[in-house]
Amino acid sequence: MKNIKLIIFDLDGTLIDAYPAITSSFNFTMRKLNYPAQSSLVIRRAVGWGDENLLRPFVKPRDLKKALLIYRNHHKLSLIRSSRLMAGVRILLVRLKDKGYKLAVASNRPTKFSLILLRHLNLRKYFSYMLCGDKLKYGKPHPEILNRIMRRFFLKPKQTLYVGDMVIDVQAGRRAKVKTVIVPTGSSSRAEIVKEEPFRIIAKIADLLKIL
Repeated sequence: MKNIKLIIFDLDGTLIDAYPAITSSFNFTMRKLNYPAQSSLVIRRAVGWGDENLLRPFVKPRDLKKALLIYRNHHKLSLIRSSRLMAGVRILLVRLKDKGYKLAVASNRPTKFSLILLRHLNLRKYFSYMLCGDKLKYGKPHPEILNRIMRRFFLKPKQTLYVGDMVIDVQAGRRAKVKTVIVPTGSSSRAEIVKEEPFRIIAKIADLLKIL
């Protein structure tokens, strides 16, 4: 893949395991508003569309604004307490930077919380740019986030690789005409990912080097 100059990464489930933090903040919010707590699996399957969409199916419309405020206030601390890197991420990013690739983040997570994660886990220095769902008219699976990042670097789809963990990542990549590599460590099952026919499916994030 000699033409690739830019590699765009999803965040949650791809580079970072924040699921314990999300589960903690989610169920804290449910308890505060007298809604039933949910299992970690149910919450995990709802992740990936932004925090507002995470909460919406579980609360009444009149409670959504309050739920979001409670969730975000709690989440600032739970991210620091309960998030960790996926295995092999730091070595991968160091090697990609050494090889001269431009690296960027594309996340449906709000900017504030993405920055908390990147700073807490000491990842910010590896990325030249980050774009998140609160800065967009449309989140993934719409291709806007990938198209804007490519324009930022004056690069074309054929010069770009996108790495994610979910069905919506494959769909966003396809719509942006970008080759998409999926690591099934997030919210989508392997069967769901296979059905979407991404460019590649890798067992672990470190295997990206084998493709490049």
